[in-house]
Amino acid sequence: MDNSQDIIQVDIFGLSLTPSISGGGYAIILKEIAGNRRIPIIIGQYEAQSIALELEGIKPPRPLTHDLLKEVIDVFGYSVTQITINELKDSTFYAKIKFDSQSIDELDARPSDAIAVALKFSAPIYVNSYIMDEVGFIPDYDEQVLPKDETEPDETSPEQSKSVSAETTKHLSNKEKKLIQLKSELDEAINNEEYEKAAQLRDDIKKMEISNLN
Repeated sequence: MDNSQDIIQVDIFGLSLTPSISGGGYAIILKEIAGNRRIPIIIGQYEAQSIALELEGIKPPRPLTHDLLKEVIDVFGYSVTQITINELKDSTFYAKIKFDSQSIDELDARPSDAIAVALKFSAPIYVNSYIMDEVGFIPDYDEQVLPKDETEPDETSPEQSKSVSAETTKHLSNKEKKLIQLKSELDEAINNEEYEKAAQLRDDIKKMEISNLN
């Protein structure tokens, strides 16, 4: 795994929080940084929500499991340097978490947990090259909007949406007003620790933002 020729660095291209897969699964899509191939990995609802909150930069009022795990690692003076999705066996992915200490062996982990931890430490994510060769795919078309891209210049954050004046909102379209309302509800759901509701609201917001650009 230490041979850079055997692993490929990837980034999170998209995260689906709409359970459209049989059994109510969620999907995270990893895209190679130096290419166009992608790998979809089915993950659980809790892990999907944890990853989504981190991608959005949303800090829950109380630490979730992956927040607590990062704090424990920090307390012992260590850091995560990278995670690698290193094995695919019987349609199941396996991962390793690597630390900044030679005295600690790589830890086995589910890819969903490993990715969530990597995000907490801003650590790179890698995929074994044979896995990319085996299940990686190139889409038929190149999406114009990254699912996790939230940097549109006129986007209103949940905090900003609260301060939008009546004078401003009266000039907005119904769709724009709805978007502001959904972002306000998202902020409230996070504060109330209603993470399942927050995940659905985030998905609804993303769909509206993408439709506005089409």
